[in-house]
Amino acid sequence: MSVTKTTNKKSDKKKPTWSDIKKALADYDRPALIGLIADLYSSNPQNKTFLHARFSTGNDSLKPYLKIIDDALYPDIYKNKPVQIAKAKKAISDYTKATGETKGILELMVFFVETGTKFTVNCGDMYEEFYFALERMYDKALDLVLTMDEETIDEYYNRFEDLVTSTSDIGWGYHDTLEEMFHNAFPEE
Repeated sequence: MSVTKTTNKKSDKKKPTWSDIKKALADYDRPALIGLIADLYSSNPQNKTFLHARFSTGNDSLKPYLKIIDDALYPDIYKNKPVQIAKAKKAISDYTKATGETKGILELMVFFVETGTKFTVNCGDMYEEFYFALERMYDKALDLVLTMDEETIDEYYNRFEDLVTSTSDIGWGYHDTLEEMFHNAFPEE
């Protein structure tokens, strides 16, 4: 019996990169680019949301992202929907990529914590990782708001304080952590 040795050649084709796409797009004229964007727009609801946010079309570019966060962190428990922290975080990341608008990012971060807190207050105690995610987002939101103008800080101050107050009966050290973060951010209060 003869044994034939076979070799597995790796494909000579490399995976396409953004550089490859940029080169291809360089040859497109304006109508072709608009057509491409129209195809992307119609192919995926996430693309629509992204483009509406990027170009500030519609009444409220935050609305679809707020809905994603609400659905992910306050799911319909009667339909056995799970909490999806990663999906809620991705909504903030997607909005950030689409607009980079810091006040909108802050709004989504605070809403993230408010929604998760409301869920646990209304539906019962959650697990440690859930609270860690809320704490990290609260901390990031505090860091962000403190880089903003006084008017924005004043606008959000009560919401940060209300989150501390509303968590007084929640376990896992959640309340204590938020309270400490709040007082570190606003020591004079």
